[in-house]
Amino acid sequence: MDNSFTGILFAVADFIIHIDKHLQVLASEYGLWLYAILFLIVFCETGLVVTPFLPGDSLLFAAGSLASIPGSQLDPHLLFLVFFVAAVLGDTVNYSIGHALGPKVFDFRKSRLFNPGHLEKTREFFEKYGGKAIIIARFIPIIRTFAPFVAGIGAMSYPKFILFNILGAILWVGLFSYSGYYFGQLPFIQENFKLLIIGIILFSILPPLIEYIKHRYYARSDM
Repeated sequence: MDNSFTGILFAVADFIIHIDKHLQVLASEYGLWLYAILFLIVFCETGLVVTPFLPGDSLLFAAGSLASIPGSQLDPHLLFLVFFVAAVLGDTVNYSIGHALGPKVFDFRKSRLFNPGHLEKTREFFEKYGGKAIIIARFIPIIRTFAPFVAGIGAMSYPKFILFNILGAILWVGLFSYSGYYFGQLPFIQENFKLLIIGIILFSILPPLIEYIKHRYYARSDM
């Protein structure tokens, strides 16, 4: 079981790091069905708390870049629509699951697919940023997956949530997919695409990493 789970994580890591090559292979093998595959990945990444490891920012950028290749089957505007609907529906489903389970979910034990610690960090995130947390969380891996779940548990009413959900999806999808479309084929970007993807990932996890370091520092200061 451990080996199979580790194998999945390594496969996901390889897919993310070489995401441009993998998307090109998927496009050649599945054609327009690639839209459905991309929809499913973003929907699961945003809608299921057990799949926060799936690609998000890097996928949007790489897909936008693929759409900019002459003769590509992907249309950038249709791509934006597919990602937008997937992101909004994913967060909505996540919110509904959180609402159905309620606060008792904080008592769940840690497992390979679920870490209650992520929930606690996300709840602290809500306390700090309030309603804007849903928009900000779109740009932070893991927090992006758990934010709508915590909102559904009781951190936010649904009318307020759906507004921030839509606004956040527009900003997140628009920024990364159109950045990939307009800049992804520049020679410098193409020559350093792998480094760019790693840079996007590192930049995305920088805010929670800084918060973690600050938390550990202040915790030691209080001792």
